[in-house]
Amino acid sequence: MELTKFGHACVRLEKGGQRLVIDPGALSPEPDVLAGAAAVLVTHVHFDHLDAERLIAAADADPHLVVYTCQEAAEPLQVLGDRVHVLRHGDQVAVAGFSVEAVGERHHVAHPDWPPSNNIGFLIDGTVFHPGDALTEIPVQTLLVAGQAPWLTMMDLILYLRRMRPRRAYAIHDGLMNDWGLKVLGNVLDREASHLGIEIRRPAVGETIAI
Repeated sequence: MELTKFGHACVRLEKGGQRLVIDPGALSPEPDVLAGAAAVLVTHVHFDHLDAERLIAAADADPHLVVYTCQEAAEPLQVLGDRVHVLRHGDQVAVAGFSVEAVGERHHVAHPDWPPSNNIGFLIDGTVFHPGDALTEIPVQTLLVAGQAPWLTMMDLILYLRRMRPRRAYAIHDGLMNDWGLKVLGNVLDREASHLGIEIRRPAVGETIAI
């Protein structure tokens, strides 16, 4: 399996000539994000994870493209009809040669006045986990972890990595950071990689990694 990092929280997984794209939101502007995708997985409705207008346009151009997401994020995609599939925690489906399991139910608490939105993580082939905007804990080999978010402190990030202890972790969800913030994040990830004795780093946009 190959994993390609796009802007912010978006990644593409490719295996056997089939592609899954996860969370192509408004902070993932690369024009080829959805090229050749058999399916799109969306963790939740927030704009940085779901660009409904672009996704609908891609589905109009490709009548075989399907979407798997939570109930809340399915609502702005209703025009796609039965090509949108709602998953809930524990649901497992086969999609384009991949096994996909929905894990989790709610976004991490972000504000005292706003109840957390729906959020499902995606466990792909039992090895790669994209948790969306949550700190869901499951045994996993490859963890895609938020590098920065309004709901995340550096302490949260460090303790999550230490609790999870995956074989490797790649920081995504970085679209709001400037160059200085990215340098600080890189330093923190380097220290944690040394502390835990595992690979932890932030892939560059456009980088492809063999999993």
